[in-house]
Amino acid sequence: MSKTRELTDWTYEQKCEKAVESLGKNGFTAVYCPTGQEAYDYIVKEAADAASVGFGGSMSVADLKVADRLKEEGKEILNHSLPGLSLEERVAVMRRQLTCDLFLTGTNAVTLSGFLVNIDATGNRVGSMFFGPKKVIVVAGRNKLVDGDVGAAVKRIKDCATPPNARRLNYNTPCSKTGFCSDCNSPDRICRITTIIDRKPRLTDVRVLVVNEDMGL
Repeated sequence: MSKTRELTDWTYEQKCEKAVESLGKNGFTAVYCPTGQEAYDYIVKEAADAASVGFGGSMSVADLKVADRLKEEGKEILNHSLPGLSLEERVAVMRRQLTCDLFLTGTNAVTLSGFLVNIDATGNRVGSMFFGPKKVIVVAGRNKLVDGDVGAAVKRIKDCATPPNARRLNYNTPCSKTGFCSDCNSPDRICRITTIIDRKPRLTDVRVLVVNEDMGL
């Protein structure tokens, strides 16, 4: 490992642990994971008693490739992003995710003060994050950490996450072409619902895995 890599990892480790500390103070079960493999192992262990597992469309979770393992274990996989689904089928899966045993998702931003900040187009992902599923596990790579307030988190999302996500999903928005947010009124606009989870929801078991690797957008 190069000295540059060593020092970068150390710097992010301090930020990850600060986020974990703050999330814990805000009532979340927060876990520091040095690598994605530790996050994978944690998810597999926590899914042991889950019959149904919902996936919120997160690239961070998809990159872990945990869905294949859980499917092999006989879990019902609720993934609305599977190819070939009609709109009606996708919506039906989204609704099932609201009452699944375990919901797996990423987050667009985590402030070092322990807030989860997200922007959705439909709301199925953020809705499932704070009410409905028996257990929620949020995977947050170090690139999602924001050393600032909620405004800085929203800026991070619109600068770094929304344009590439709009392009990934083939939406016809200005940002999918220019790479920059223009606060558009496009019918395909995906910045429609902004949520701030500043404390653990009272009736939902939310676990946040803060990973010392870049994950997702």
